[in-house]
Amino acid sequence: MFRFAGPLAASAIALTLAATPALAQSRADAPIPLRIEAGSPGAKIDRNIFGQFAEHLGTGIYGGVWVGKDSSIPNVRGIRQDVVEALRAIKVPNVRWPGGCFADEYHWRHGIGPVEARRKTINSNWGGAVEPNTFGTDEFMDFVSQIGSEAYVSVNVGSGTVQEAAEWVEYMTADPATTAGKERAANGHVEPYKVKFLGIGNESWSCGGAMRAEYYADEMKRYARFVRNYNPKQTGAEAMQRIAVGPNQADPAYTEAVMAAQKSHDWAWNIEGLSLHSYTTGGWPPSYSSTKFDETAYAKLLKETLGMDDLVAKHSAIMDKYDPEKKVPLVVDEWGVWLAPLEGTNPGFLVQQNSLRDAIVAALNLNIFARHADRVRMTNIAQMVNVLQAMILTDKDKMVLTPTYHVYKMYLPFQDATFVPVSLDKGVYTQGDITLPRVDAIAARDTQGKLWLAVTNLDPSRPAKISANVAGSKSGSAKGQVLTAARVDAVNTFDAPGVVVPKPYSAKAGAKGLDLDIPAKSVVVVQLQP
Repeated sequence: MFRFAGPLAASAIALTLAATPALAQSRADAPIPLRIEAGSPGAKIDRNIFGQFAEHLGTGIYGGVWVGKDSSIPNVRGIRQDVVEALRAIKVPNVRWPGGCFADEYHWRHGIGPVEARRKTINSNWGGAVEPNTFGTDEFMDFVSQIGSEAYVSVNVGSGTVQEAAEWVEYMTADPATTAGKERAANGHVEPYKVKFLGIGNESWSCGGAMRAEYYADEMKRYARFVRNYNPKQTGAEAMQRIAVGPNQADPAYTEAVMAAQKSHDWAWNIEGLSLHSYTTGGWPPSYSSTKFDETAYAKLLKETLGMDDLVAKHSAIMDKYDPEKKVPLVVDEWGVWLAPLEGTNPGFLVQQNSLRDAIVAALNLNIFARHADRVRMTNIAQMVNVLQAMILTDKDKMVLTPTYHVYKMYLPFQDATFVPVSLDKGVYTQGDITLPRVDAIAARDTQGKLWLAVTNLDPSRPAKISANVAGSKSGSAKGQVLTAARVDAVNTFDAPGVVVPKPYSAKAGAKGLDLDIPAKSVVVVQLQP
């Protein structure tokens, strides 16, 4: 049972009613002026900022993506149709695979060829589960093709070799006339695969080998030199982008070492990205519940989430010293809410529910990435299905979309849109000794030239009234969607999948601008119209 502390304890009914526009207006403070500087466009919000992460962890792959060709669950070549359809609907730009910590113990040859001949191993990183290797390279490539996405493959630097990684990419991309290409063709795919992104290891400062930053930088050079993409179609803008291991949270060591190495690179090697990993956890090990939390826990996690802005700014400043032209993007390829495992589940499977709170966390992070779009050009939320802050939860033949999924769908207009600056007084939301901004907002012009505004109200009890103006023009109305619920701990379940879902939202011009009534604890995305 969800129990708010302080003034919310006596206002459960008001929380439920606050989502209605009439009551929102009556309880809101004075309108907050918001100005959209449409004449001062910023960087492109790269669609790859909305990337996903799928690791061999718990039921993230087996049961979540792969059910097998003989399953009674509708599938295409063993891959769940319902999951594919849901992911296609949010236009997933890229999927990172096979890990995570799993990647640095993954040997690709275990996962190709006849299924009955594949080697079964133990997933020592995640719960000691048996890894059947029935979902391997060819299955992953089939999956990303089905959902219309790009492949982001992480090679094994921790327990593997440069030769193993080189031969893997050769298998995926070489001409069918070569020995590697013939083997791929014999396994069902004649044409070379497209490998758009290549991760050179994972968390090499910890589970990926506990390497000193300088040691990793030397190893990185070897992988960047010898792990080649042979697909003739991958040239120019389509060339494979190599992403190096970067910092753990605020530690600058890897950022300094890798960027110093990149600055002095020669013709023989280069990298095209630096990764960053940072989770919202509330402390380590994660102990906050995904279903039972009070307002203080809610506020603490939001405060930690907002720290992503300073974190990105810190590492961007270091990167600017070596790369002032911002040629190398910062790739936040692991982020999200990491909470305590659900009671009764295998702790190593990282199973958690997904609430309205998590949707708000997702929106805040996406807003931060958009504001740093000149340097942050790719991110991957952890993880796609059934693990941590998932888009989708499955149980045998059942599937449910999470509140976080709905945020990603609402933010579709921001994929490849042009960032537009917004100025407003964000106000204050206070819980105990925690002080946060009350509202957060970003704007962008989409690829068709339409202007969009996203507003997040962090306050779980107070609606906000916003008076929005577009510099140099007027907006007569706005239409879009709002995501909210009666409580911030509201979740979607297999039996009740529609508790937290987007609903139509509209606004009209008032005396001083476009009047937007933003419900408490909500995310609103609208298109501004003349």
